[in-house]
Amino acid sequence: MTALHQEDWALQAKCRGMEDALFVEASEQKRARTVCSGCPVRLQCLAEALDNRIEWGVWGGMTERERRLLLRQHSGVTSWRSVLVDQRGAK
Repeated sequence: MTALHQEDWALQAKCRGMEDALFVEASEQKRARTVCSGCPVRLQCLAEALDNRIEWGVWGGMTERERRLLLRQHSGVTSWRSVLVDQRGAK
């Protein structure tokens, strides 16, 4: 898979073109999470944040605190993309 193909999901995100500030402030995180709901690439977005240990903002509907907890609870996962995205297509 090419790097361009791997990032194609971002072009389909419901939040595409929105200001980054929407995803940072605690009071705005609830609003950002509503944007994530129903997004066709929510799992790809979440996998990107988890695999790259992105520590700010809402990604795939999860806050940084929620992602840190998930990473601690599942410290043995080496590829969230394979867990969240690749296996979804196999079902």
